[in-house]
Amino acid sequence: MSYLPKYIDHYPNMNTAFPLHFSINRLGQGYPAHRHDYLELSYVTAGEGSETINGVTHPMKPGTLSFIQPYQIHELHTKPGCTLTLYNIRFSHGLFAEMEGKTELARLLVGSDPSLPSYHSFEGEGAEAMNRSFDALYDEYRGSESWRRLKMKVMLIDILIGFDRSRKRAAAAARSDIKEEGTAGKSLYLDVIRYIQHHFKEELTLNAVAGHFRISPAYLSALFKKKAGRTFLQHVHDVRLRHACGLLSSTDMKICDIAMEAGYGSYNTFSRIFREQKGTTPNDYRKLSGTPERSS
Repeated sequence: MSYLPKYIDHYPNMNTAFPLHFSINRLGQGYPAHRHDYLELSYVTAGEGSETINGVTHPMKPGTLSFIQPYQIHELHTKPGCTLTLYNIRFSHGLFAEMEGKTELARLLVGSDPSLPSYHSFEGEGAEAMNRSFDALYDEYRGSESWRRLKMKVMLIDILIGFDRSRKRAAAAARSDIKEEGTAGKSLYLDVIRYIQHHFKEELTLNAVAGHFRISPAYLSALFKKKAGRTFLQHVHDVRLRHACGLLSSTDMKICDIAMEAGYGSYNTFSRIFREQKGTTPNDYRKLSGTPERSS
């Protein structure tokens, strides 16, 4: 069983002369998969969880900034027992309609390299600086001083530039690491990771995936142990269970349907592996997340 993501077609202030809305959101149960045709920035200030953007999941913790492009499908998962607190800024392209340098600004807003991640986790001084930037913008948003709107646009662009520069530096550092470790092995490993991410709902075996990439199962097994410090199967289970946890905490789907949606051929297999990996049953996990209980 699969489900269509929610489509959100508006936000407060969207159809005004200043189409920007700034809010603080506290999520105890995540937020289900959705999409929209406006731009959105989110910045984590407290709590832990994860976010899935177009099928790719990344951790969320204080300092994580996500920039959601129009029509990207994304959902939030809150770690059980936590409250995920975020600054959220929603705005349309029309916010900067009258500003100069439109071509360069358009590249920053929607024309960036699609291979770059949609998020970056700031740490240390970088996180402190980004905290100050969001705090200052929020204060300006709630204020009423002269030149407020112009200053907010400048502050927002400054945040976006800081985000884009930081993720580009991180990507360049990762490419440097790849060279040092051996381009061929690292590239193959990343290709396999992407393949699993897109095919985890299917029957994945070490032999089948090795065959797809025309390498031996032994080589693929060794590659995972070297690059990830775990087995191929452990990684597959991790990807599947992250997806299942998101569905358990943010939907009321039957657990047997979630098992199938996560790539497990039977409820019993799913339940056994879930208990082994998470230390609890799927049903108890759902209770902890506060999602209404449904029969298996």
